[in-house]
Amino acid sequence: MWTLVAVLREVDDLDQPADAPVVPGSGRPARVVERLLDRLAWSPYPKAIVLYLVIRTASVQLLALLAARRGMTLSDRLTAWDGQWYLRLAVHGYADLPGTLDAARQPYSDAPMAFFPLYPKFVEAVMWLGVDVVSAALTVSVLAGLVLACGLVRIGRAVSSDRGDRPGLLLVALWAGAPMAIVFSMAYTEAVFCAFAVWALVGVLERRWVPAGLCAFAAGLSRSTAVVLVAVVVIAALVAAFRRAEERLPALLGAVVAPLGVVGYLGFVAYRTGSWTGWQDIELRGWNTEFDFGVETWESVLARLTADESVFSTLTVLFLLGAVALAVVAVCTRVPWPLTLYGLGVLLLAIGTRGLPDAKIRFILPAFPVLIPIAVGLSKRRTGTAVAAVVAWVVLGAWFSAHALTAWRYAI
Repeated sequence: MWTLVAVLREVDDLDQPADAPVVPGSGRPARVVERLLDRLAWSPYPKAIVLYLVIRTASVQLLALLAARRGMTLSDRLTAWDGQWYLRLAVHGYADLPGTLDAARQPYSDAPMAFFPLYPKFVEAVMWLGVDVVSAALTVSVLAGLVLACGLVRIGRAVSSDRGDRPGLLLVALWAGAPMAIVFSMAYTEAVFCAFAVWALVGVLERRWVPAGLCAFAAGLSRSTAVVLVAVVVIAALVAAFRRAEERLPALLGAVVAPLGVVGYLGFVAYRTGSWTGWQDIELRGWNTEFDFGVETWESVLARLTADESVFSTLTVLFLLGAVALAVVAVCTRVPWPLTLYGLGVLLLAIGTRGLPDAKIRFILPAFPVLIPIAVGLSKRRTGTAVAAVVAWVVLGAWFSAHALTAWRYAI
């Protein structure tokens, strides 16, 4: 989004008087195009997009291979579990959907409101172009993934400017190939939420408070995880408003706008259900999900590390512990505090919530700042070493993702 602004400014610079007067017909439009193409060639965004698409395509192809071996279709796997809810919401909205049940398999008409509205609305908008609902849903996820890839490059530049775009591109590769990153290619909200979350944090780091607030607002209409993002944006904006008089107005405006999305939707659910805790009530009745300060997670970790569990369950625990360790490293290596606070907040929210313990890896995917120390560290290594490490990570993540959707029997 801000790239467009930069390009337009480039065009505007060309409109300014040069040392020599511009004569009509002197080839000035050609010079404009040449400057824009030159800027694009040096931009890291095309590289980030290509890198992201290559990794995600390879992951989807592996999923297709494993699905075919089990008599499954790729389309069915990419729209599994929560994907079916989002497809139905895109077609029917929040009207009473037939067959909605709670965790006890009893009819529950309020269940659809557990899912936030922005992603199905985007899918609905693409459907207006004459695209079927499955293609529209996957298209939205792919496009959102490209946006978040570009944002990760900006994050990398902000945290390690002396290394150029190398840390950012490595961050793109690490996140695109992470375990359960397959959801970025599914009919799920993760790609849309993460796209807005990354650009909101770019806004915070670059002190662009209004865009940061707007992105946090949109993220708040995508997933409940946005409460962490909103808190970070609001705190950072208020600190800036207090410390810098010249930023006070945009910072306060960003702080006001940021929470409106998540607060607005939770308020809508409260109104529809007649309860101030309406959304939390739906999560509890529909999915046995509630915040228990990590009690269930702790019990699950102990049980799976001391029992003969499946490969998926064991790796889920190990990846979760690895994410916690990386969060500690992020704190120790002084990753900018808004990124660290956001990453820690997402981890604490996922770990502290009871219900669907085997979906924890998907829940912590938005905590991308925990990968920043790895990306920065690899950027200082030889190219061959960095590539080998990233390829190994991507292969592991692609296999884990495909295994979760083909061999694992439960929700991810």
